[in-house]
Amino acid sequence: MTKSTTQPTRLYVKGVHLGFKRGLRNQYNHTSLIKISGVDDKKAVDFYLGKKIAYITKSSNAGKDGSKFKVNWGKVCRAHGGNGVVKAKFSRPLPPQSIGAPVRVMLYPSRV
Repeated sequence: MTKSTTQPTRLYVKGVHLGFKRGLRNQYNHTSLIKISGVDDKKAVDFYLGKKIAYITKSSNAGKDGSKFKVNWGKVCRAHGGNGVVKAKFSRPLPPQSIGAPVRVMLYPSRV
């Protein structure tokens, strides 16, 4: 067997955490707004409904599995407006430092 030099297939799409759901005076931290790259209209959002989202941070000490990375998992719930932004809920609300930070929108689970 020969060693393959190709990169492994990327199973996620890049996204950015824009902020939190909010009204004029109140902010709701349990719902985050995510902009998915390559999604520019409400019709394209339908493919991503129910997909998992990972917010990855570095930790100063290793966890139980020996990794120095922590992952906060979330799920795409619905569209927000007509320009490709989605609302997502995370297992733990994202911290304010994550605004503008990259997230990974996984291409699973599949609804096809």
